[in-house]
Amino acid sequence: MTEIGKYFMFLGTMFVRRESFKTYYKLVLEECVSIGIGSLFLVALVSTFIGAVTTVQTAFNMVSDFIPDYVISQVVREMVVLELAPTIMAVIYAGKVGSSMASGLGTMRITEQIDALEVMGINSVSYLVLPKIVASLMMYPLLVVVAGVCGMFGGYLAGTLTGIISPNDYVLGLRSSYNEFTVIFALIKSVVFAFLVASISSYKGYNTQGGALEVGVSSTQAVTSSVIAVLVADYLLAQLLLSK
Repeated sequence: MTEIGKYFMFLGTMFVRRESFKTYYKLVLEECVSIGIGSLFLVALVSTFIGAVTTVQTAFNMVSDFIPDYVISQVVREMVVLELAPTIMAVIYAGKVGSSMASGLGTMRITEQIDALEVMGINSVSYLVLPKIVASLMMYPLLVVVAGVCGMFGGYLAGTLTGIISPNDYVLGLRSSYNEFTVIFALIKSVVFAFLVASISSYKGYNTQGGALEVGVSSTQAVTSSVIAVLVADYLLAQLLLSK
């Protein structure tokens, strides 16, 4: 509980003695490029293969001849949009972006760069952490949209090229019984996950103490804590927004 209290106090210090908008604008753009463009290829690759595997496994479990083929892509759509795109990508996002944030801030801490900012009268938390969180909130939902599209496209390739399902049936399944709220729910989850990964990773990195070894420890703790927080938030959001 003490750690949770320190975490919320850490978040509160971001909004004290803030810098000018021009300063944040430049820092946020730099973080957006690092987070978004740097993660785009990995997200597209992983989500494409996830969609392909989901299609093959769903078809394998469709054992009854009474179930139409288009149900395969319908199941793929629901799995990709509701869970695979926002949540599985969040775990990968924590491993790539979260660990990078933690190790970067941890290195600045042990080399006394953060102390130098404080000596100059700059709120180091606001200057270093706030742009990372804002950029994460902006870019991760876009990555989730890319992951969703690539996942369903990967399923299309796997299904049509192997003869599991015809192109017309696959498209029919994607359009059948479509519920717009699933996309809204996925975007809500993506915003929450983006905040959790960026803030927890920054907190762990910022509070690194010791030397180079502790930077690695902080990076590992950041990924572990972020993944746990994402999974807990995933359940709570599903219970809150999807339960009848």
